[in-house]
Amino acid sequence: MAPYSIADVKKRIDKFPREPLTHIPTPLQELKKISSFLNGPKIFIKRDDLTGLAFGGNKSRKLEFIMADVLKKKADAIITWASVQSNWCLQTATAAKKYGILPLLILYRTYDQPEEFDGNLFLDFILDAEIRIQKTETGKVFQESEVEEALAEAVKELHEMGRSPYIAPIGGSLLGGSMDLPLGAIAYVDAFLELAQQATEMDIKVDYVVHATGSGSTQAGLAIGAKAVNPEIKIVGISVSEDKNTMGEDVLTIARDTEKALDLKLDMEMDDIIVLDEYLGEGYGIVNKDISQTLRIISQQEGIFLDPVYTGKAWVGMEDLIHKGYFKPDDTLVFLHTGGTAALFPNKRFIGEYLANK
Repeated sequence: MAPYSIADVKKRIDKFPREPLTHIPTPLQELKKISSFLNGPKIFIKRDDLTGLAFGGNKSRKLEFIMADVLKKKADAIITWASVQSNWCLQTATAAKKYGILPLLILYRTYDQPEEFDGNLFLDFILDAEIRIQKTETGKVFQESEVEEALAEAVKELHEMGRSPYIAPIGGSLLGGSMDLPLGAIAYVDAFLELAQQATEMDIKVDYVVHATGSGSTQAGLAIGAKAVNPEIKIVGISVSEDKNTMGEDVLTIARDTEKALDLKLDMEMDDIIVLDEYLGEGYGIVNKDISQTLRIISQQEGIFLDPVYTGKAWVGMEDLIHKGYFKPDDTLVFLHTGGTAALFPNKRFIGEYLANK
């Protein structure tokens, strides 16, 4: 039995201010052709690529709460960081510009990702965001020490300009910088309530929600929502960047902070967090043949474009788990489309080469 009702959790969320940035609820639609193509289970897709801000994506939901915090703290600039083709940075910059706030983006080249003005980076340029492109010491993931140094320089620069900056942690996930509440995860508790209501209205019994997990707050919010109002639904995160232990610990930390912020009594433990890291491939944002073929099949079968960094990798993982029997033919899955389709374009050469060599 669920310890809380949807109405009760919703009331707790509504205590937090938010800015209207999204078109919600996003659609929940059945993928009949692909479900038949895979011979079950029944698959639905939650279209958070249609949230509306800057090509849509899961970050828009988080920014509704984060931008309210930025305005409350009277900041006139916002600093954040991630990889050079970051969905998070684009959406943050777009939200900032919408409110007349200066965005300063610290963008790291990781795993030799393309740096040309394409995809999200080109959109950052169109927005006239302040862009600082950095190389990592390892050429792979950026280190905390690198970020701290770049942040200190950015803060100093903005202070010298007479500005009051808000530091938004990557993905709006782990607490830090100017964000002292798990606002990104709270947004995805709310998203889970939305999904649960849609499933009830459509008479769907959901067994699993599957999604790409990156900085952790999307999965943490979904996990809190599920344990609070429908513990039978399992949240499966396909990691796109970190090993399952590192990712799992981050998700649990965010989930416990969220539990506390919403004054819920759920006793979140590691057993409540499912992170799979078997589908990391060569690293974050590295496109391979399986991802490229998946992009083509889903677009052909359902008219939906996934992205090569997050949702494409997560779908490859989900499909493999179906073939291995992790999900049963009579299960009902909801795949969360977290957006990021702008990343198709800077990766067009790699995707094209894989698809040309069938």
